Amino acid sequence: MRAVVCEQFGGPDLLKVRDLPTPEPGPGQVRIRLHAAGVNFPDGLIVAGSYQTKLEPPFVPGGEGAGVVDAVGKGVTAFVPGDRVAAFVRGSYAEQVIVNTDRALHLPASLGFDVAAAFTVTYGTTIHALRTRARIRPGETLLVLGAGGGVGSAAVELGKLLGARVIAAASSAEKLDVAARCGADDLINYRMGDLRQEMKNLCGSKGVDVVYDPVGGDLSEPAFRSLGWYGRFLVIGFAAGRIPALPLNLPLLKGASVIGVFWGASVEQQPEQFQTDMQDLIGWLAEGKLKPHIGARYCLEQAPRAIADLMEGRATGKLVIEID
Repeated sequence: MRAVVCEQFGGPDLLKVRDLPTPEPGPGQVRIRLHAAGVNFPDGLIVAGSYQTKLEPPFVPGGEGAGVVDAVGKGVTAFVPGDRVAAFVRGSYAEQVIVNTDRALHLPASLGFDVAAAFTVTYGTTIHALRTRARIRPGETLLVLGAGGGVGSAAVELGKLLGARVIAAASSAEKLDVAARCGADDLINYRMGDLRQEMKNLCGSKGVDVVYDPVGGDLSEPAFRSLGWYGRFLVIGFAAGRIPALPLNLPLLKGASVIGVFWGASVEQQPEQFQTDMQDLIGWLAEGKLKPHIGARYCLEQAPRAIADLMEGRATGKLVIEID
């Protein structure tokens, strides 16, 4: 089978497409012939060797994909060859991948493989963040940073679905257009104005209830200062490249909470919640209540370019590798 291989840590330009042996499923596993794989910010960090969990080269990057089961291991009864599935799985930049059955999800016929490959990580992270960690309630106000990207646009959509007023902040008019199409109520271009002042204009002294921050860098502190009393600040990631230092008197003065969101670890710790969240998301996708915005598509050989586009801020929405 063909696969993208990281043979040494570094930039995505070092990745190579290689022919690898076809893997065989073990007990409790299935093999999926992938049609599409999602591209996520951690993929670039893992390839660079700078993610919190390090893999030893050589390895196949990628954390999610969708396709058709083509073989099952001993004891597997929940899946049969021919089943359409999505999976949260390591090594999805490949024609075939092995996954444990508790990380695979049945797909309705109405969902295309590209859409299925575009939702697991971003929407899984976001429903965990908003519903489980922040416990967001209808009528609350949500500020989403990086709202034009894959995880940010998912936060806009899910925030609206869960009943929040959503303020979308992004770095360009193009990215804000994506956020608007995802249902954002208000838009802020933080490259063109002062985020803190724009938030004062929109929310006055009340502030926002929840901040969803996948960006970090210089935006985190003004976003935190925009929280109201008992606000919740969700730490998603650091796409800006710098981990910010927050003055601890700010949460004290606001009675606010800083909440870490490490979805991958939560899947390990709470596998039943993962299944519940995924079934809800698949249902909403099938009903048309969620519509992932796919900003660009790439073939397997273009995977290095896909990662570079994402890491260097050129992407809007979700990027997908179409393997077939």
